[in-house]
Amino acid sequence: MRKQTMNRDWIATARTLSEALPYLQRYDEAIVVVKFGGHAMGDDEAMETFARDIVLMRQVGVNPVIVHGGGPMINEMLDKLEVKSEFVKGKRVTDAKTMEVVEMVLSGQVNKRIVQAIGEQGGKGVGLSGKDANLIICEQDNPDLGFVGRPVQMDTTILHAMFKQEIIPVIAPIGMGRNGETFNINGDTAAGAIAGALKADRLLLLTDVAGVKNAQGEVMTDLTAAQIREMTDDGTIAGGMIPKTTTALDAIASGVRAVVILDGRAPNSVLLELFTEHGAGSIIRAR
Repeated sequence: MRKQTMNRDWIATARTLSEALPYLQRYDEAIVVVKFGGHAMGDDEAMETFARDIVLMRQVGVNPVIVHGGGPMINEMLDKLEVKSEFVKGKRVTDAKTMEVVEMVLSGQVNKRIVQAIGEQGGKGVGLSGKDANLIICEQDNPDLGFVGRPVQMDTTILHAMFKQEIIPVIAPIGMGRNGETFNINGDTAAGAIAGALKADRLLLLTDVAGVKNAQGEVMTDLTAAQIREMTDDGTIAGGMIPKTTTALDAIASGVRAVVILDGRAPNSVLLELFTEHGAGSIIRAR
């Protein structure tokens, strides 16, 4: 028999659910691409929470697409196999042997772990890579980087078919060249390309920081593309944040309504961003 006593936590939860209604209606049938990476991927509890949030999104009518990274797992496997790996400006130099390991880890180990986590929460996740159904066609990004690709052609037919079946696509950032080569793609870059091709309502870039910070170290919650360019030019945006903001600007230019850079380590950050008034992280819009 249920107890009828109330406490403040329950009342607060009920109020939050009630206040979420306009946002649930706002995102009904919306496409939301989520780049999942960082330290949260290596934490079982964080993975479970993330999967539950994604399944909830699908349950209330959102069409989520997950694009994942897996750098730490790749490094671990390369070390185990005694394959040396180098980086140039944050991008992995990928020779043929390294590419085999990258594909094995991303399309196999990491991808299937996320799919399994979604299934354990009652969702229907299906793992893909950019090579499946010609989803991502690439060209070589830089000869000095080897098999590192830049998306140049997208075919999202398979993703729209999955939306109709309420399936959650989980995509490894591996693409195919015009001559059948396999290319490693930066995870943020792949997520931005997919979001742009889908004309997604939102691209959420989960990372290990709270968002884009100003010169005083404060997180900027609402930014325009022009502000991002200005902050990059004056050095306020630097280091590892530059690839993320570059991805954001490219995605917006391709038709994505807005991009959010947020802390993937924070519990339920995706739900807070979509379904609450205050959101989470830094939202970047065209204007």
